[in-house]
Amino acid sequence: MNYRHAYHAGNFADVLKHICIIALIESLTKKEKPFCYLDTHAGAGIYDLLSLETEKTKEYLTGIEKVIACDNPPAIVKTYLDCVHSINNRYSDAEYASLRYYPGSPMLARHFLRGQDRMVLCELHLEEYQTLKKTFGGDKQVAVHHSDGYLGLKAFLPPEEKRGLILIDPPYEDPDEFSRIAQTMPIALKRFAGGIFAIWYPIKEKAHLTRFHHALKENIAQDIFIAELSIYPDLPHHLNGCGMAVINPPWQFDTLMQATLPWLWKALTINNQGAFEAFLLK
Repeated sequence: MNYRHAYHAGNFADVLKHICIIALIESLTKKEKPFCYLDTHAGAGIYDLLSLETEKTKEYLTGIEKVIACDNPPAIVKTYLDCVHSINNRYSDAEYASLRYYPGSPMLARHFLRGQDRMVLCELHLEEYQTLKKTFGGDKQVAVHHSDGYLGLKAFLPPEEKRGLILIDPPYEDPDEFSRIAQTMPIALKRFAGGIFAIWYPIKEKAHLTRFHHALKENIAQDIFIAELSIYPDLPHHLNGCGMAVINPPWQFDTLMQATLPWLWKALTINNQGAFEAFLLK
């Protein structure tokens, strides 16, 4: 496993993923009962935008920086920006429009946890795991494991809280990753049928995407909501866009994303290319 998310931190795919995650966590915090957040491929937790890896690609310039530059963001986008800004200020004195650090999913999720909630983070890449462990060292609400995230779905489900959000965000280095997810989900749902599962995936080849959607529907009885955003046309072997498949979507999540995606596409598209969709998978 060689994937390092630092090369892509803060890009357009992170923007969509993290806005969805925040919206899902906010839905869980509407009730006082505790919940558990499980991240199967947690990464390093936070990324320095001036690091050698991030500076090499500068993908954040066509992601988070473009969103910051836009006026009148929807409420959920403003919550996301406020969260990024707040976390960034713990590590840097940078101005709001010139961020130094970009938080990964674990750091964003931690921002919204209440005293009764907790997080379980899995990361297989040794160096990423060590950084993640250091980032959350001493935090009693966070457990960090050097482990395969798919095994974590068996080991840590169901959570004792009986409520939770599970983010499945693998690097897709394995060409069979889509199939592995589709085959793993019935096992995870058997253990935690009422949990909210959010699966991030890249949009490169339409044929792969069609098969993935079909496999999810064939293997999963629960509702599946799809939110997709592309900023390029259908270029072969290129990251044209990304999607989130949300199993057991909470009430009004669909309405929220359908209202937010047009603004996001307008903010992030390259020369008005690409498209967006939000629909219940049938």
